[in-house]
Amino acid sequence: MDVSKLPLNALRAFEASARLCSFTRAGLELRVSQTAVSHQVKTLEDVLQVSLFERLPRGVALTDEGLALLPVLTDAFRRMSEALSRFEDGNYREVLTVGAVATLATGWLLPRLAGFAKDHPQIDLRLKTNNNRADILADGLDCFLRFGDGAWHATNAEKLMDAPLSPICSPEAAPRLCEPADLVNEPLLRSYRIDEWAMWFQAANLPPPRARGWMFDSSLAMVEAVTQGAGVALVPTSMFSRQLSSGAIVRPFQTSVLTGSYWLTWLKSREETGAMRKFRQWILETVAE
Repeated sequence: MDVSKLPLNALRAFEASARLCSFTRAGLELRVSQTAVSHQVKTLEDVLQVSLFERLPRGVALTDEGLALLPVLTDAFRRMSEALSRFEDGNYREVLTVGAVATLATGWLLPRLAGFAKDHPQIDLRLKTNNNRADILADGLDCFLRFGDGAWHATNAEKLMDAPLSPICSPEAAPRLCEPADLVNEPLLRSYRIDEWAMWFQAANLPPPRARGWMFDSSLAMVEAVTQGAGVALVPTSMFSRQLSSGAIVRPFQTSVLTGSYWLTWLKSREETGAMRKFRQWILETVAE
């Protein structure tokens, strides 16, 4: 069918009626009468030569044809609305949805995002934070700043920075930690990467003690637990420079271990947009400064 011949107002009337299950509520949403909505739907049914609704004594119900058409129109009108909302004062605003592991977002990205906004005011950046296990496609991300080794299936990865891990403790615990061997007497808080402490003790030329601390899926939560005296944590200390500078946490030893890096990633199947390209250029330049 030639879509140019389809009546747009009738499509809108059907979509609203089907979504709201009511000609009356659709009329309120579209600011027309219930009669006008009913007439528009009947016009669309005549054009398509199918019944889209069953008229019942109390309301309407979608036919199989109506059920098939509704999600297509709802998605189309949603995408049209999103595209049109990007026009502001005669300018087109690009939308960029960036995912970021929360530790990197709060410890490095957020203090610098004002610079990106200043350089690219036409880009509407939307930030989603997570615990490093987001799904780029399912979560609707254009790109994802994540921690790891750079090897993710069907994903482009550009290295941003290394993230060496070092122990941190509360100011109250610091006097007890004169040398790395003193850690065997402390609860060692752990991430879901259970081999990190073993790797750190190996770097410190010590056998790893038996794990007996809590496990976390977020370095942010783990550092908060440290400040409350729950134990010693192994974290990327470069992401917690403010807490270290303020004395809220203490780095008792300089020994560190590299278990991964931060990467800018995006799907190989995803065509790079102008906003993605500008963000990638900006973040790489910012990391290099």
